[in-house]
Parts: sequence; C-alpha cells; structure tokens
Amino acid sequence: MPEEKTYLEMDEYEHGIITNALNDMRNELIEEKRPTDAVDDLLLKVIDAPKRKKRWFQREER
Repeated sequence: MPEEKTYLEMDEYEHGIITNALNDMRNELIEEKRPTDAVDDLLLKVIDAPKRKKRWFQREER
C-alpha cells in the first residue's frame, strides 16, 4: 500500500520558521548526544521542497 502524503502550502517566512525550528532541534539533540536522523531527514525535505509559483490570470472582458 502506498504511503499517504501530506502537502503544506506556506510562504517564504513560514518556510524559514520551520527550517530554523528544525535546525534548533537538531542542535539540541547534538548537544545531548542523541541521534538526529529523523530531524535530519525532515530538515532536508523542507529545504529541498519544490516551490510553486502562483499564477495570476487576468480575466478578459468581453
């Protein structure tokens, strides 16, 4: 059975918040000498997530 995926839509500011929060969590785990594998994987997914440009269509008047 295929894995269920969740998609998030966020602006650049929100993307930065998530990236910084994950990096802070990773740094705390490193200080505590705990494994960072899960946070590393998620951080890479967030950083490498594709960006979608918004399309603005102008309605043509008839």
